[in-house]
Formats: sequence, structure tokens, C-alpha cells
Amino acid sequence: MAEYPDTRQSLLLQVKDPQNREAWEQFSSIYRPVIYRTAIGRGLQDSDAHDLAQQVLLAVASAIGRYEPSSDSSKFRHWLSRVTRNAILNALTRRRDDRATGGSSAQIRLNDVPHPDQVTEELIGLEHRRELYLVAADQVRDEVLSSTWQAFEMTVVQSVSIEQAAERLGKTVGAIYSCRSRVIFRLREKVKQLEKS
Repeated sequence: MAEYPDTRQSLLLQVKDPQNREAWEQFSSIYRPVIYRTAIGRGLQDSDAHDLAQQVLLAVASAIGRYEPSSDSSKFRHWLSRVTRNAILNALTRRRDDRATGGSSAQIRLNDVPHPDQVTEELIGLEHRRELYLVAADQVRDEVLSSTWQAFEMTVVQSVSIEQAAERLGKTVGAIYSCRSRVIFRLREKVKQLEKS
């Protein structure tokens, strides 16, 4: 499993060095899925979403050296959201001869979206939180006993009742609550570490 830096700010400092391949691989593994899922959420097809993620990462690579957060409103994810939003809008409003032919259902859906900037911002936020959870979950899973992780996963992720989980795992109901609480606490700590800027 890849080691992620304690804070995104430390990764951003490393990524500013174009020769730091390891930092760029870490950065890409964190943000490429966020950008891709945001593009899919905005109606792009799979291959277009992959292309867009690549374009956004190239845009970030060329501009990251100039990125300087000046306040809370200029957090990196807001900046990335603007870059992604602009790339999506460019992809959706390309010249007509550059567009694929076909039905207009996607355009109709896009016209129904109330405020594209807000929607993209919300999608970026959701996908960013999802990616933070996935990174934190990978780390916490390695730190706890497999039976503790199973109790958490069964009761929280799979929505198995506490009683059923206790029966399946051969534990008491209290032990299942304890395992679940321990994992949730560790996940929150990890996510806080990853969110620090």
C-alpha cells in the first residue's frame, strides 16, 4: 500500500517539483478518481471522462507551481474544482464538429441542471470525501484485527444488524459495538489527518 503524506499541503509542496515522480503518482492516485467520477456525474461518457481527468492533471501540472493558497476559500480542492469545472464545460461546449453525433438526451439533462458551478463543486466535494474515506479505510484496515474490521464492515457498510453480525462472527453484541466504534474513531482520525491543509 502506498504511503500518503500526513497532509495534502505536504503533497502539494512535493508536487510542485516536476521531477518528483513519486509525489505525482500519489497525487494522481488520489485526485484522478475524483476528477473522473465528477466528469461521469456531469454526464460525460467513460472514455471522455478518462480524457478529461488526464487534461485536468496536465493543467494542474502546468499551473501547480503558481498555486498559492491565500485563504480558506482558496483551498486546493476549490482550485481543483474550478479547473475541473472549466474542463467539463469546455468538453461539453466544444465546437459542433468536434462533438459525437447522437441523441440529445444528454444535452437536455444538462439544460435541466440548475447551476452547473454549484453542482460541480458539490460533486468534487463528494468525490473528494469518498476518496479520503477509501484512503483512510485502507490504512485503518491494516491497523486493526481482521475480525474488528469485519464487524465494522458488516454493520456499517453492509447494513447487517448488530445481532446478526455478533452471531456470524461468534462475538457478543457488546463486542460488535466496541469493534465498530474503534474503527469509526480511527477512520475519523485518519480523515482529519488527510484533510489538514
